[in-house]
Amino acid sequence: MRHIFTLFFILSPLFMGWAQMESIEIYVSPIGKSNNLGLENSPFESLRSAIERSKEIRSINKGSQIIIHVLAGEYYLDSPIKISPQLSKLKIIGQGSDKVIMKGSKKLNLNWKIFKDSIWVTKVKDKTNFDQLFINHKQQILARYPNYDENGGHWQGHAKDAISPKRVKSWKKPKGAIVHAMHSGEWGDFHYVISDVKKNGKVKLTGGQQNNRPSPLHKNYRMVENVFEELDSPGEWYFDKDKKLLYYWPKYGIDLKNALAEGIYLKSLIEIIGDKDHPVKEVSLEGIKFEHTQRTFMEAYEPLLRSDWTIYRGGAVFVEGTEDILIKNCEFTNLGGNVIFISKYNRRIQIIGNHIHESGASAVCFIGNPSTVRSPSFQYREFVPIQKMDTISGPANNDYPSESKITNNLIYRIGRIEKQTAGVQISMAMDITVCHNSIYDVPRAGINISDGTWGGHIIEYNDVFNTVLESSDHGAFNSWGRDRFWHPNRSTMDKLKKINPEMPKWDAIHTTIIRNNRFRCDHGWDIDLDDGSSNYHLYNNVCLNGGIKLREGFYRTVENNIMINNSFHPHVWFDKSEDIFRRNIVMTTYKDIRLSGWGKEVDYNFFATKEALNDAHKKGVDTNSIFGNPGFIDPEKGNYNVSNDSPVLRIGFINFPMDNFGVQVPVLKAIAKKPEFPDLWAVSDKKKNEIPKMEWLGAKIKNIETIAERSASGLNKTAGVLIINIDQKSILGSSDLLVGDVIIGGEGEEINTIKDLMNVFQGNNWKGKLNLDIFRDQERIKLIINTKKN
Repeated sequence: MRHIFTLFFILSPLFMGWAQMESIEIYVSPIGKSNNLGLENSPFESLRSAIERSKEIRSINKGSQIIIHVLAGEYYLDSPIKISPQLSKLKIIGQGSDKVIMKGSKKLNLNWKIFKDSIWVTKVKDKTNFDQLFINHKQQILARYPNYDENGGHWQGHAKDAISPKRVKSWKKPKGAIVHAMHSGEWGDFHYVISDVKKNGKVKLTGGQQNNRPSPLHKNYRMVENVFEELDSPGEWYFDKDKKLLYYWPKYGIDLKNALAEGIYLKSLIEIIGDKDHPVKEVSLEGIKFEHTQRTFMEAYEPLLRSDWTIYRGGAVFVEGTEDILIKNCEFTNLGGNVIFISKYNRRIQIIGNHIHESGASAVCFIGNPSTVRSPSFQYREFVPIQKMDTISGPANNDYPSESKITNNLIYRIGRIEKQTAGVQISMAMDITVCHNSIYDVPRAGINISDGTWGGHIIEYNDVFNTVLESSDHGAFNSWGRDRFWHPNRSTMDKLKKINPEMPKWDAIHTTIIRNNRFRCDHGWDIDLDDGSSNYHLYNNVCLNGGIKLREGFYRTVENNIMINNSFHPHVWFDKSEDIFRRNIVMTTYKDIRLSGWGKEVDYNFFATKEALNDAHKKGVDTNSIFGNPGFIDPEKGNYNVSNDSPVLRIGFINFPMDNFGVQVPVLKAIAKKPEFPDLWAVSDKKKNEIPKMEWLGAKIKNIETIAERSASGLNKTAGVLIINIDQKSILGSSDLLVGDVIIGGEGEEINTIKDLMNVFQGNNWKGKLNLDIFRDQERIKLIINTKKN
């Protein structure tokens, strides 16, 4: 067939030959030419030329499969590649993501000269402004305060005085400086540009559209960049757009005059766009590395209903109005905003086996059109009165993603600039399956569902950990459900539900299933079904640290889950919530807050201690629950199945596989990290009924157990937790705790043992801070410590 294709190119009329072909292959290579034939031995020089040839083919053959083979090399795009419905049945296949690279940057032809001390300068002749600079394939740092520190917490360094009048007055050109700040409650972030400065040095900020929960700027978590005077360390740069002068302090060892310099200027690389009436069909992207898109945090954002999110509707690969799209075995890295964005009407999208890391915002987003939502509200305190509300269940139209899968992907180090982000984000969508993904090292949730519209999602076999690293009050998995039934006034919401018992299912029409996952969050909850989240079924999940929280929702069933060193967190439950919590392994007392009832059933659970079970009995639940040592088979290696003689089996608990979490594609599985498996401090030791010592937040701690220890510390009883060592590079290394301190209280509770300390810590770690009572030098003092890196 290939020889026939060649013959048609050589002989006129070659176009007529295309009409008879079922499969047509086109080749692209960086060493090709624009006037080549597009064959393997005569390739085009750009993907754009191949796309234009594909359009020509489609003009006479609308049903053939077109395959564009992208040969090894780097491809610099001058504008996004656009794929319309005309180009349905198209495959773009690279030779491998380790060989084929598509970039939204340009090589910069620069003539460097010494400016001052270690800083060099060059004129940039290109007319295009760029927002990121890469030198020899490594991203450089836009001049900032404070300086970049990989272990510096929020934005890898933050400072209370980032935009103080004194500092601002030291800048000759403050206008155009970019300000990043956390929400005052750390519920995401804000981004601004300084648009004016008063004589007293106070700044006027433009922006802040990146969060749906208005708030003052956080007092401490602030960073400013794009300021010439802050160019004061190796790797930093500044571009004077007016004078077209680029300033740079090269890192050690860089031969600047021979270095490759690249400036990023595209917001997206591939755009596959149709609509629900004329969708793009059967397009695949495979075996390509996508790099270099601009940061998009100052673009127009839109609220995702009443969730805490607003979002920029765009990404490096943007998909809207399509059916049967496949994105497979690609790598996405060094991207300034969202990576893959599935917008509005889409059916049967598959995102499989991709490696996604080093991105500015979210990895994969499935976001519908707000027009699909009946009687929508867009702010926390907005509400459509029931008299004016559309009371029909389900979506108003089909302009939303559905029947789609994100499977076997490795996702980490996303949200490098934006913090209200997720590895997988879902809003106004139905029947999305998130399966066998490894997601870690993220600033907020690994997986987030912003609303109940319209459920039917399956979240399974994922490995999600090292989450909520630069925010607070969240979970490794997080959801909201501020749907039509939800009202900011709790009593009003309760009345609405009593009058309309099925109202929570008007939007959450299908049950969302969360099963067979492994979650860990050290700064919140492992699974956080937050405000209004309704119609969920959770089973066979291992929660390694933060437990499970259910707040303000209805119709949730939680069964056969394991909560290591933690428990169940029912928050703000209503009377007759219809919630069920049964046959779970919990290790500490329930952390209930403001309950009007205990749902439909809380029973047949297994507790690690008698004290925890007795506490549940006092609350009127768990009549048939039991306690004891669960008898995990190999907890040090993450196997929390119980032995055949374990008492856990008496409550009806069923073991489930422990070796199938996360990405399973061999090449990605080989490089994927795994979570740390915690010491089981909450499980009673057979001999001592208490763990004697452990490591906590970088400190080695132990129980006060002997008269000698009590005497040395000056205590009036043999109790408390002794600090015996602190790693100065750890979280507690930056606290006011000292070696030799004895922790005797926390958050108003008495602390006699490590178990007491851990119970207090686990009940409050979502706050990011802990109030402690310390005994030091014969004196009781109070300290507030941060429980995550600042």
